[in-house]
Amino acid sequence: MAASVPILCAGVALAVFTLTRMALTLWTGVTLVPLSDWPRLLALGLWFDAATIAAIVAPLLAYEAVVPARWRRSRVHGVLRTATVGVLVFALLFGAVAEATFWLEFDTRFNFIAVDYLLYTHEVIGNIRESYPVTAIVATIAVVAAVVAVALRPALLRADARPLSARARVCHGVCAVALPAALLALANVEQMEGSGNAYADELAGNGVFTFAAAARRNELDYDRFYATIPQARADEILAGLGVDRQPLHDPAFKAAEHESTEPHLPGTPKRPRHVVLIMVESLSAEFLGSYGSQRGLTPNLDRLAREGLRFANVYATGTRTVRGLEAVSLGTPPVPGQAIVRRPGNAHLSTLGELLEHQGFSTAFVYGGYGYFDNMNAYFGANDYRVVDRTDFPRSSIAFENVWGVADEVLFDNALAVMDANVANGRRAFMHVMTTSNHRPFTYPDGRIDIRSPGGRDGAVKYTDYAIGKFIDDARRKPWFDDTLFVIVADHCAAVAGKSKLPVAGYRIPLILYAPSLVEPGVVARMTSQIDIAPTLLDLLQVDGDDYFFGRSVFELPQAPARAFVSNYQSLGYLKSNVLTILSPGRKVETFAVDPASFETTPIALDRALADEAIAYYQTASRAFKRGALGAPGYRRS
Repeated sequence: MAASVPILCAGVALAVFTLTRMALTLWTGVTLVPLSDWPRLLALGLWFDAATIAAIVAPLLAYEAVVPARWRRSRVHGVLRTATVGVLVFALLFGAVAEATFWLEFDTRFNFIAVDYLLYTHEVIGNIRESYPVTAIVATIAVVAAVVAVALRPALLRADARPLSARARVCHGVCAVALPAALLALANVEQMEGSGNAYADELAGNGVFTFAAAARRNELDYDRFYATIPQARADEILAGLGVDRQPLHDPAFKAAEHESTEPHLPGTPKRPRHVVLIMVESLSAEFLGSYGSQRGLTPNLDRLAREGLRFANVYATGTRTVRGLEAVSLGTPPVPGQAIVRRPGNAHLSTLGELLEHQGFSTAFVYGGYGYFDNMNAYFGANDYRVVDRTDFPRSSIAFENVWGVADEVLFDNALAVMDANVANGRRAFMHVMTTSNHRPFTYPDGRIDIRSPGGRDGAVKYTDYAIGKFIDDARRKPWFDDTLFVIVADHCAAVAGKSKLPVAGYRIPLILYAPSLVEPGVVARMTSQIDIAPTLLDLLQVDGDDYFFGRSVFELPQAPARAFVSNYQSLGYLKSNVLTILSPGRKVETFAVDPASFETTPIALDRALADEAIAYYQTASRAFKRGALGAPGYRRS
């Protein structure tokens, strides 16, 4: 008996989805995905595949229900039917290849990073073209799709030659609606979790399904999806942890410099006049020799770490640049869903730029790529930073560029010009510089380092290290150098994959304060979060505003309890006292012991006190943004 066309297409889709899952699993390896995880992974994968296939074949089922019998048997219809199947096969194979490249980059199925990428087709498509032989890949997929469609043509013709009864047509029509409605209502991405191995959980999913779920959940309302406590209790907990944020929009706020009268830790840097904050793309701590690496990739950063103040235990809040920018500029824990940098209603918040600009500083954000990407230009421009991106650089200064951005040395040469102009007007200066070279396609000018371009991740890290070293040496000849504090920090790590949901080691980043005339060499071992950088800088600059953040200055006494925040869009982590508390959608709260040496996590009984602390931070931060309470204070503007 001839199989119907929807069944044939469902079989092809199932074959592609299964082969994709098996290929990704084998690529990941049995070390990370033990054979004991495979039965659950494959069975659950079949469930998600079925739900996805139901949605894919629904239009075909509907078509079968209404197409006239004479048209089904026509030669033109046969050609169009074969072509349609070929297009479907091409789309399935293209999706499989796209998933493979996404897995290589992020070790996850499609999530809303992939959704975001659809908004930035120039950078993303250009990046793919510079990283992979796209023409050859697409041509190969097209040939394979054509071969499969031709091979299926006899079966398609037999299916079309078989007449459909009225009952069969009704059945097709009902299935077109009922199957996807039922399966998609019953299936949800939370069902992927539960194996205790994040790799296995991700592999159990279906990329099309997770992409659709991510598109629906681009923004997650904290109060709807996460555990909550009474806000009065949350405020009490935060006050006990040293978070005494002043009332925002406070008309009594006075924008003025002052001498620090609060007690500080011994070795606190002297007061700088200017600050240059360098945020380095994807710079995991593990790349630096000063953090234990033996690969010799960062001689300049290691020198700066020896001569400056190195923070040994710093954690990024997230896995993307926008999370690092949010944490460092706004000093707030990561809100679930999309970063504040990307959200509407993010103008005139209590950011570093907003606070400093209204206290007499020239503030700037300098980026080596196109600043419309990830809404950077709009966010920083709306928060009183002067925004300078690659489109503002003189063409004569751009010696090398790729689709992602100009070479870091070009970025820093232009940053020097921005700094010169800001200092020349007699004002104190704050400049936030965001690099791009340590990013796929990992290309950079030849002759700078001993790894030829494209040099992969190692080459990109070493080139970025070269560019930073050159920038510091060039700045050393500037009259403002001795009065300037240089802050070097990563936006996030190069990768955060691991067996646990939030692998702590994947969030550890470098932080270095460098200023030979202001900073005594040393090491700060205390655990620090990215959200502590903003209040620390305001504290060191001895200007007002450090109490307008959820983070705390690391130099103030008495010190607030050490803790860090780590997240991956949906899972919100709170790390304290070697215990990781994770808040997840569905109001789920989990607690894990973290080995201080290996960073391996082990489930433990819920620690109610730590859970309430985590909830207090994340709930309050999310509500504060949603209700407009992160707005800048009421300055007395001239």
